[in-house]
Amino acid sequence: MSLENITPYKDSSLEKKTQIAKMFNNIAWRYDFLNHFLSFGTDRYWRSKAINLLKKENPKLILDIATGTADLALEAMKLNPEKIYGVDISTDMLAIGREKIKKRNLTDKIELLEGDSEALIFEDNKFDAVTVSFGVRNFQNLEKGIKEIHRVTKVGGTAMILEFSQPSNKLIRTLYTFYSSKITPRIGKAISKDDAAYAYLHESVSAFPYGENFIAILKKAGFKETKFIPMTFGVATIYLAKK
Repeated sequence: MSLENITPYKDSSLEKKTQIAKMFNNIAWRYDFLNHFLSFGTDRYWRSKAINLLKKENPKLILDIATGTADLALEAMKLNPEKIYGVDISTDMLAIGREKIKKRNLTDKIELLEGDSEALIFEDNKFDAVTVSFGVRNFQNLEKGIKEIHRVTKVGGTAMILEFSQPSNKLIRTLYTFYSSKITPRIGKAISKDDAAYAYLHESVSAFPYGENFIAILKKAGFKETKFIPMTFGVATIYLAKK
């Protein structure tokens, strides 16, 4: 099944992006805890590494797409930007993100907006860097979303995308598949009280066109210089693309 056809709620007639917003609203109250718990804290390292790769770019205006509870936007503050905008379709996730930003006294630096990642409100060639962490596989139309990222990135700017992938080592891949398909959904369901969210996580990761296949999508959207860096045996991958 193609990525676009994988949705959280199989019996729902709602379009994918509406289901995604519903899912994240449902699990927002436990999202951060489950992220850290299910990844054994590795998600923090992945975000830190991804942001560090942008240091040499010295971006002053950053857009964080699918910002959720703003973990990556907050991490990006170590780049000393002038302004970060975060966009997400989940109102409950954004509410938690705004509280985190407020507690850190960063409301003048980070602004979170409700919006569709596939129809951004920003003008062409606006941002020095556009970032996404674990969000592009949730796009209703992956290629459309990547084209939007390309559109709002400045010429010479960089897109950084952090996303789940599949380990290349067969043994590790087998273990990872068992954990993500059998263990993660049970723990996620028990803690978040959403029956579908963490089963959808495994299904969407399995269908995502990672590695060279995703690089091909970035190039098709118009990005020139592209590369990818597998992390933690390939469980996650960082993609960098220059406009």
